[in-house]
Amino acid sequence: MMQKRKLGQGLEVSAEGLGCMGMSDFYGVRDEDAAIKTIHHGLDRGITFLDTADMYGPFTNEILVGRAIAARREGVVLATKFGNERDETGKFIGVNGHPDYVRKACDASLKRLNVDHIDLYFQHRVDKNVPIEETWGAMKGLVESGKVRHLGISEAAPATIRKAHAVHPITAVQSEWSLWSRDVEDNGVFATVRELGIGFVAYSPLGRGFLTGEIRSINDLDEDDSRRSHPRFLGENFAKNLELVDRVKEIAGKKGLTPSQLALAWVLAQGKDVVPIPGTKKIKYLDENIAALDVELSAQDLALIDAAAPKGVTAGDRYPNMSTVNL
Repeated sequence: MMQKRKLGQGLEVSAEGLGCMGMSDFYGVRDEDAAIKTIHHGLDRGITFLDTADMYGPFTNEILVGRAIAARREGVVLATKFGNERDETGKFIGVNGHPDYVRKACDASLKRLNVDHIDLYFQHRVDKNVPIEETWGAMKGLVESGKVRHLGISEAAPATIRKAHAVHPITAVQSEWSLWSRDVEDNGVFATVRELGIGFVAYSPLGRGFLTGEIRSINDLDEDDSRRSHPRFLGENFAKNLELVDRVKEIAGKKGLTPSQLALAWVLAQGKDVVPIPGTKKIKYLDENIAALDVELSAQDLALIDAAAPKGVTAGDRYPNMSTVNL
C-alpha cells in the first residue's frame, strides 16, 4: 500500500507525487498517449498527487492531465500553478501576481483541467512588483469561493513565505531540492517551512534527470531539450557534476539501488513533511522511483551521502537566468 504524508495542516497525499511537466514541455520528445498511460499507472500504484502548471506547454499539460484523470478525479490531489505568464506561442511574458490575473488564471486552469476545483494552487513565482499580500488576498478569495482547496507558493524567500502565510495558511512550499540543489537547507526556506508547520514539495528531486546516471553526455538530450541551456549541463560544469553522480552511483550500487532510488530516498529521509515529485514520461522509471519509498537509509548511509554530495558541491547555477527565481 502506498505510504501517505501530510502537507500543512490537513492535505494528505501519496508520499511521492508525479511531476507532469516533462510530458508536455522542456524535456524533448512528447507522446501524449504514453504520458496518459504513465499517469494511469501511477494512479494504479497508489500515487495520488499530480503536479502541473498552466505554463507547461504552455497550457497543454493541464489539458493532458485533465484527460488522464477525467474518469478518476476522486482520490486525485491535483496541484497546478499560476504566475509564469506565457502567450500561446510559448513566449514568456513575465511573472504576474496581479489579483485580476490570479482570478483569470484560476478560471482558465479549471477549464483546461475540466474540474470544478483545484486541490492545491501554487503561486509559481513571486511577482516583485506586486505586494505579496495583494496576490494572496486574491488567492484567499479563490478558497472562499470553493474554486481552490489549499494554497501553496514556489521558490519564495522566508520573509515572503511569512507574509503570505499571514494572509492565508500555506499548505505547501515548492522549491527545488535534491542532492545537487541543497540551497533550501541554508537559505532559511526549509527552516521557515518547518517552523510554521508548512509542507514541503521537492521538485526536480533527481536533479533534472542528472542524478539518474543516464545522462553521460549533452548529446543524450534531445535537440529541443531546455536542459541544453542550463549551466549545470554545460562544459566543465557537466564534467564536474558527472563526478558527483558517479559518487552517488557508487553508494547506490553497494546498497543494490539505482542512483535515482538513492537520491529519492535521501529526499524522503529529510522528514515526513517532505514530498518529492519526480517527473517521468515512462512507466519503467515511475516504478523505479516508487521503489525508493521502501528504501531505509541509516545514519551511516546519510553521512556517506552527505560526504559524497555536500551542500554547494554542484557546479553551475540552477537556471540560465537566476533572476527568474525569486530568492
